[in-house]
This record gives sequence, structure tokens and C-alpha cells, in this order.
Amino acid sequence: MAVIEDTTAESRGDVKDEMGSLRVVQVTDTHLFADSSGRLIGVDTERSYAEVMEKVLGEFWPVDLILATGDLVHDGSESGYRRFKSQFEDLAVRTLVIPGNHDDAALMRHIFSTGRVTWSDSTLLGQWQFIMLDSCLAGSSSGHLARSQLQMLDKCLASYPDHHALVCLHHHPVAIGCDWIDRIGVDNGSELFEILRNYDAVRGVVWGHVHQEFEAVRSGVRLLASPSTCVQFKPQQRDFAIDDAPPGFRWLQLYADGRIDTSVVYVDTLASGVDLESDGYR
Repeated sequence: MAVIEDTTAESRGDVKDEMGSLRVVQVTDTHLFADSSGRLIGVDTERSYAEVMEKVLGEFWPVDLILATGDLVHDGSESGYRRFKSQFEDLAVRTLVIPGNHDDAALMRHIFSTGRVTWSDSTLLGQWQFIMLDSCLAGSSSGHLARSQLQMLDKCLASYPDHHALVCLHHHPVAIGCDWIDRIGVDNGSELFEILRNYDAVRGVVWGHVHQEFEAVRSGVRLLASPSTCVQFKPQQRDFAIDDAPPGFRWLQLYADGRIDTSVVYVDTLASGVDLESDGYR
């Protein structure tokens, strides 16, 4: 189990004292390409993600941690990952990444093995533990939590009972009321919640994949999905449909007593070029 504890002044950034809080930003489903001008459903994903980060830097900075919850690169290209890593390294803030179904997990493990921008099983920051689960199933858009991931989750939670826990993954572990995408969520979410119910320290579960915001509470645990930095899927649809919502992100304020304040923020305008009539993508 790889656990990183940020304790140095440099790594702590703007971390508050024990009575304070952590400001966290989640960005997800950036869908970058090897070609920086690559497009997804008509959207220049590099440009839309840059507009999201301009919003973050202009209105929500500084932050203590960034969570990037999968589908970082649409084509699994090495150049896409290295560009992503370089850009986030330049922000000089601890950034945790996990793969999505469009990512190359093995390549990500290699590229994000060192530096401020890493794929780490667990990270301790302030009074919180951030657990990063790999929910990807090779060759599938659907998600699955392997036994090794569930065991790692259980061990992390058992090892740090005095830290509040935020669990992160790419695929949604509960139905969100969107029929077509609910068929490609985590297929063993019940096993995840069997573990979580054993630990009072778990405060929230956050994910990407669904390209829309969602919020619920289950046994006192906040369940949070966040919009993509490029295109959004229309909520509560039976079949694939693109929404006219702009690119966005989620911010979270995590308090030393375990409380979570959170909201989704969108940029001011719809992503240029988005094909609202699209019937899907690969």
C-alpha cells in the first residue's frame, strides 16, 4: 500500500492549521489528445480544459489539492499525458490522478510515478486521507473494482482511523438516473459500500465518467459526481444525449471536523463547436 504524507512546507502549499480546512478542486474527463488541437464531439478539449483552469486560477486559487479523476487523455497517448503532467506540475500544487476507461493505465502508472502530480493509492493531507481507486476494466467502458483495490481501500481506512476519508474513482458506484450511462458504471458498487459502512471516517465518494453533476447521501456519506472540462451528457436520459451545459469542475472545502462544503462551477459559455446532435463517441 503506497501512502504519501505531505508534511513539508513546500508540499503543504496553502494547507491550514488543525482547526482550518483544505480547499480541493476536482477536474475530470479532460479527454486530451496527442494532437493538442484534437476534438471530442466538436470540442477542442485542450482549449475547454484551459478555460476551466483559468476559472480555477482566477476565482478559486490558491488550493491545497487537485483531484483528476480519469479520462485524462482520450487516445491514451504518451504525449497527451506528459503535456497534462507538465501543465499541472507548473501549478506547484499536489495533484492526484487516476485512470478512466479511455486512459492507458500502465502508461499512467509510469508517467505519474514521481513529482507533485502522481497516481498514489493514498495521500494524507491535514486531517484527511484521499484514497484513489482504479475502477477501470480492460477493454470495457464499464467499471469494476478488483479485489486488490477493495483490499487496498480496506487497509487504508483501517490504517488511519483518525483521518477523515475522501474516496475517489472514475466510474459511478451508484445509479444516477441516466439509463444508458448507468449500464457502464461500477458493476460491483455494493462491495465498495460494504467496506465503507465499516468506517465512520468516510465522509465522501467522488467520481467522474458521467459528464454531469450529481449529489446524494448514503448512510451519511456524500456521493458526488462532477461535470467534464469539455462536453456534458444530458441528465436523466434513456439514450446518449449531449447537454448544452458549459465545461465545469467541482470545488470542495474539507474541514478538520469532517464537514464538506462543495459546489459545481461552470465556465461562462458553452464549449465552442460542440455537436449537440451527436449520438455517441468512442
